[in-house]
Amino acid sequence: MSKVYSIKTVQKIPVSLDTAWEFFSKPDNLKNITPPNLGFNIISKHHGEKMYAGQIIEYKVSPILGIPLYWMTEITHVEDHKFFVDEQRFGPYSMWHHQHHFKAIDGGVEMTDIVHYKLPLFFLGDIANTIMVKNQLRNIFEFRYQAVDARFGKWKGVVNEVVFG
Repeated sequence: MSKVYSIKTVQKIPVSLDTAWEFFSKPDNLKNITPPNLGFNIISKHHGEKMYAGQIIEYKVSPILGIPLYWMTEITHVEDHKFFVDEQRFGPYSMWHHQHHFKAIDGGVEMTDIVHYKLPLFFLGDIANTIMVKNQLRNIFEFRYQAVDARFGKWKGVVNEVVFG
């Protein structure tokens, strides 16, 4: 049986909680913080501009050899200016649960992402995680750090934490 893996990342951003929430709670902004080589595109027509519980968002993403895959997520929980959760309904993972937390701190916002995921194909999924998926997710979050820094400015001092479990 395939294992459930986790990732936790923390990034400090020198903006107000309102500014951070305004940006990250708009689904259309996700493309701006996703590596271009993944071919990420939102294809849903009725997902709305603002995030809400029950919202369905559909994507095409090409994580392997440029082959496009369909991915559907649902925003299952939203607490305004605090957190939201997206869960995969259809897509490349057996399970995908992604928490996005926002907390006002002196000088800005601390943004924490916690992802739990499971790959299909039992032990083959575990092998794929070791060989490719874990590194690909690390690269996605590293790109995100850089994109957020470029958009909002760099935090002074130690800022980022990435923990795989």
